[in-house]
Amino acid sequence: MPAQRVEFRVRYAETDQMGVVYHANYLVWCEIGRTEYIRTFGVSYAELERGGLGLAVSEATARFHGAARYDELIAVTTTITTIRSRAVTFDYLITRASDDTRLVSAQTVLVSLDSAGRPRALPTDFRALLESTVAG
Repeated sequence: MPAQRVEFRVRYAETDQMGVVYHANYLVWCEIGRTEYIRTFGVSYAELERGGLGLAVSEATARFHGAARYDELIAVTTTITTIRSRAVTFDYLITRASDDTRLVSAQTVLVSLDSAGRPRALPTDFRALLESTVAG
């Protein structure tokens, strides 16, 4: 499973007065992509937290190529590019689903935390699941 794609419509609350998506919402959409990606392993992010694992965003970058507008169908395609002992890097491609026009390319780095908020190694079984998805 090298990539996970999720689709949804732009909601009115995500747009400005001109009907264009406000830039910060793209990071929320990355979170949707990331949590759905994790869910494909048969575990939700909430279950990971209940098990004592937190994943906190330590870096986020986004490059804006175009604008999404109210009521458009959007696709977020998520991949994992790097896994280290305590961190995972996710890449996102946000497109207009109808024609695959690139709107935003983004990346987040998440660090593994214990229940007290201290850095910790990724659990071995979870890391193995993530590593099974990284191409090449």
